[in-house]
Amino acid sequence: MARAFLVVLDSVGIGGAPDAARFFGGGQSDRGANTLAHIAQARGGGLHLPVMDRLGLGAAVRLASGEGAPGLGTEPEGLWGCATEASPGKDTPTGHWELAGVPVPWVWHYFPDEEPAFPDEVVKAVTDAAGTEGILGNCHASGSEIVARLGAEHLRTGWPICYTSADSVFQIAAHEESFGLQRLLDLCHAVAPLLHQMRVGRVIARPFVGDADTGFVRTANRRDFAIAPPAPTLCDWVQEAGGKVHAIGKIGDIFSMRGIDDVWKGSDAELMGHLARAVDGAEPGSLTFANFVEFDSLYGHRRDVEGYARALEWFDAALGRILPGLRPGDLMVLTADHGNDPTWPGTEHTRERVPVLVAGLGSGQIGKVAFVDVAASVAAHLKLPERGPGRSFLP
Repeated sequence: MARAFLVVLDSVGIGGAPDAARFFGGGQSDRGANTLAHIAQARGGGLHLPVMDRLGLGAAVRLASGEGAPGLGTEPEGLWGCATEASPGKDTPTGHWELAGVPVPWVWHYFPDEEPAFPDEVVKAVTDAAGTEGILGNCHASGSEIVARLGAEHLRTGWPICYTSADSVFQIAAHEESFGLQRLLDLCHAVAPLLHQMRVGRVIARPFVGDADTGFVRTANRRDFAIAPPAPTLCDWVQEAGGKVHAIGKIGDIFSMRGIDDVWKGSDAELMGHLARAVDGAEPGSLTFANFVEFDSLYGHRRDVEGYARALEWFDAALGRILPGLRPGDLMVLTADHGNDPTWPGTEHTRERVPVLVAGLGSGQIGKVAFVDVAASVAAHLKLPERGPGRSFLP
């Protein structure tokens, strides 16, 4: 039996979304944003991504946006194209759900960029669950910045730090030791139903350690409490057919563990090790679904062009060591969930098309497809019953 590997490079957009002018960030529309091309253009010598370029990455950028990405121009040897999102959002759950065959049928709730940002009912729910007299923050903020600014006050008062961003998220930061990691997770779990009822996509636990003298550092124990997908996704389809679904990175959180058999987490470097082990040992008929988040979290939101470029080149080199391990009949799809152009104003995601690169099934252009076609193609490869709105692009 065949196996499938669906790998999402979080935020690695390639421009050209036809509705980008309807989406805004940093006071400017997303029309013209192009994460990959602009990184390559801003960097002397462009990008060195020979493995993904051979699969068709440079060609996909040109197809999606008409722009060139310096350093990417190899004649493709894989199946390649680009995908366009239909759902009204440019966030992580929206992109992943649609890639898994389920467009989002509602408009997410976003908190206003003002202070206070949260309604009284949300603040009361947090204080009741936390057993505190108040919260800190109550605003839009960068996670590292607000922890640095309010960490000492949090240690003194014990009040949780609550903040949001341009995404549909409610984030709670607390000290792992003085507040307690399990207490933070319990707090997020307690308030998540109210936030989900408001159509806020995720409640995110953001634990940190340190003190005012040495500085505060966020830990790897982040956890997302996401609203459940509104319909069965590719993950459920695989399980219903008797296959295993292995989640790498934050996939389990994004899908609220629906249709997921096990989860492997860690830094992107650790996730690459998990992916290599899955390629080596995943069962026939299984789906391995991976998300590499650091392109987005460490470099896109922080507008770090050089850091983003180095991360892409590291990923490409690591991928080159993994691809030879694919077995005959295996399918690996490399794609993204949205853009996050580090040259663009603001610190938000950008509405872009994404690459679709297919290893294991020959070469050729698949053209411009829909996000949902990714799910349909993986399902067709695994010989699952046809369902959902997508159509397979496999030959």
